[in-house]
Amino acid sequence: MGLIKIENMEFYSFHGHFKEERIVGNKFLVDLTIETDMELPAASDNLKDAVNYQRVYEIVKSQMEIKSHLLEHIAGRILDAIYTEMKGIEKITVKVSKMNPPMGGKIGSVSILLTR
Repeated sequence: MGLIKIENMEFYSFHGHFKEERIVGNKFLVDLTIETDMELPAASDNLKDAVNYQRVYEIVKSQMEIKSHLLEHIAGRILDAIYTEMKGIEKITVKVSKMNPPMGGKIGSVSILLTR
């Protein structure tokens, strides 16, 4: 077993509870940790035997383009989409962070982590 980490994927997206957030947008960061068996690709050196993390990025990007009210919903959609399209994944943890959230004070980010 091994881990693939894709960290600090940055997106400008239009998610949020407040209507203004879905109009103005904000910066979001997404991190993924994917648990998968890496014995075959480690021996074969062939992409067809591995989890294609470029394709994983494209899946995340497409999900970040769909407006949502909640970070939890975004994370759930990302997990659903990856599991639907990719094979050989044992477990994924996704972290979605909203930078400078409008919470009435100076806050660097708010994040959720979802594992499936």
